[in-house]
Amino acid sequence: MKRGLNRVKTAYLGIDLLKPVLDALLGEGCRVLKLFTCPVDNVTETNTAVLQAAEELGIPYTLSRITAADLEELAVQGCELLVCAGYYYRAPVTEAFPMVNFHPTPLPVGRGSWPMPRLILEGAEYGGVTAHKMAADFDAGDILLQERFPLDRREDHRSYMEKVYERIPDMVRALVRGLPQVLAGARPQGAGEYWALPTEEDWTVTPDMDAVQADRILRAFYGYECVYRDGARRTELIGGRVVFGGAAGSGFPLRGGYVAAERVRALN
Repeated sequence: MKRGLNRVKTAYLGIDLLKPVLDALLGEGCRVLKLFTCPVDNVTETNTAVLQAAEELGIPYTLSRITAADLEELAVQGCELLVCAGYYYRAPVTEAFPMVNFHPTPLPVGRGSWPMPRLILEGAEYGGVTAHKMAADFDAGDILLQERFPLDRREDHRSYMEKVYERIPDMVRALVRGLPQVLAGARPQGAGEYWALPTEEDWTVTPDMDAVQADRILRAFYGYECVYRDGARRTELIGGRVVFGGAAGSGFPLRGGYVAAERVRALN
């Protein structure tokens, strides 16, 4: 029987951002022993889809941070593989079974918990997704599988993640069906750089900002909260797009255009 078609015992760590990894594991016939997720705002980051999947399939789940004791319990249950995809917390590492993280950049480029915006802000030529061994150092474990893809001139956060999602099913299939061979082919990442979590200043636009610069920021964080700051007044924008040229109308003015947004909320 092919390994990918039997009931490989797995554990899963993640939120909805990378749920296609969970979907692909289930599609490969994996038996998920337990799902670990974490509290989110359920506005721009959600866990409702992974929790719904767990409830529908009878998978035990928790929002509590995974511990070494959890790993010991999973080992007792015969866990063969732990997969992490978009989990907020640093997990302890065990040698009892393989632990694999899916990371949405071509490592060692873009280590860190939210690197995708920086790739867009810096106009990177390529993005990617990497499956790597989990290690004590964040996002630094040996690479198991990796796919790279070119970034478009008008790339935004949402379109970037769609490219990631397109590549996940084949990567999960390769991992599950050929796990011993994939592990044997692990290769060190080499030197890399940890990218700090973006701050509000990184996703803030102002009236005196050039429209081209504002457009880059709004694309980098598209689908997430951005802030339009006009003096002391701060407005939250979600789904903001720059309209180049023309009158500002009811939008938010910039030098050379204005911002129109799907959702607007006054912050003060």
